[in-house]
Amino acid sequence: MNIPHYMQQLGEQARAASRLMAKADTDIKNQALRHIASLIRAHANDLLTANQQDLASAKANGLEAAMLDRLSLSEKSIASMAEGLEQIASLADPIGEMSNFKYRPSGIQIGQMRVPLGVIGIIYEARPNVTVDAAGLCIKSGNACILRGGSEAIHCNQALAQLVHQGLRLAGLPETAVLVVETTDRAAVGELITMKQYVDVIVPRGGKGLIERISQDARIPVIKHLDGNCHVYVDDDADLDKAVRILENAKTQRLGTCNTAESLLIARSIAPQALPRLAAMLTAHGIEIRGCADTRALVPQAIAATEQDYYTEYLDAIISCKVVANLDEAITHINQHSSQHTEAIVTENYTHARRFLREVDSSSVMVNASTRFADGFEYGFGAEIGISTDKLHARGPVGLDGLTSLKFVVLGDGHIRA
Repeated sequence: MNIPHYMQQLGEQARAASRLMAKADTDIKNQALRHIASLIRAHANDLLTANQQDLASAKANGLEAAMLDRLSLSEKSIASMAEGLEQIASLADPIGEMSNFKYRPSGIQIGQMRVPLGVIGIIYEARPNVTVDAAGLCIKSGNACILRGGSEAIHCNQALAQLVHQGLRLAGLPETAVLVVETTDRAAVGELITMKQYVDVIVPRGGKGLIERISQDARIPVIKHLDGNCHVYVDDDADLDKAVRILENAKTQRLGTCNTAESLLIARSIAPQALPRLAAMLTAHGIEIRGCADTRALVPQAIAATEQDYYTEYLDAIISCKVVANLDEAITHINQHSSQHTEAIVTENYTHARRFLREVDSSSVMVNASTRFADGFEYGFGAEIGISTDKLHARGPVGLDGLTSLKFVVLGDGHIRA
């Protein structure tokens, strides 16, 4: 395959499709989403078969456990894909929405209109559900997209692409609004991230190495997060039952996701009562605890943490732990060591909760809730195109609004500038 020529063709097709998608009627876009959801449910067995083929190859190639977890599909996860599309269909269409109108002294009215970004290039590893999430959000927000999934999910991604194309056809929308790159050649990624004439934004989803490479080499704006070093802080005034339940979910539900808790902080005044109980729960789940001296004094099974541990996204059965003096030290530690993804406080103290929300500089900040909620589906976006820890354009889970931009509109009645 001539990769530059192939990617050029995809770019041309996506750009042409983006013009049609930008003016597509809301009802038509929703029909497409519901058709795709129905097709996914109807072809669940085919998708499971394709996924098993991918898993077999991945295991034979020695893919690590966290990646295998991301690659795996189940009847439940397939049903969640379909449900996510239906949730996107039920959301308000942001395109064409006008706001912020005001009169100027000249008599004209100035406001803003929400419009699609255009063509979105999405590069991801392992997770086949990203194919559906990305397609659904791009369709509803009036964008076209070029999807380049990881080679480990090639069979499942191609099976999903066929269902997406069929759903678009049934609704009368161009199939080329969602293009899944058919080659596993990495040269395709290099082409995609430099096609400025066709692609308006790049969204990488995957490991830190992938995202760093894309961010460094892309000639197109990138929406990204590098890693997810998420914290749970157990405050002086925490309800211990809540703390155990929240930390158990945040750390042990799934080890390989970016919203999994990787660091536990606990206030010194409550540590003698709380930390042994929290540690017993973690150990029962097979989690290795790497802690400070105070942690090791209270938890015999803990091993010494290095400074690097407090910066690390493990994606594994390991958690770092530090006993801190108070809320001030917790906030300072988080702002220094976190990846600005998601942080949670467990507290019954309203003032402490408000300070944590205001002063912690991360894209999602939570009170008495698991970090695992930092997700587009849970936030009511239907799905997410990715997580952004940048501060410009989009931050946190990127849903429909994050795939749009605002342009100024001016209303006059024969007005001319003096």
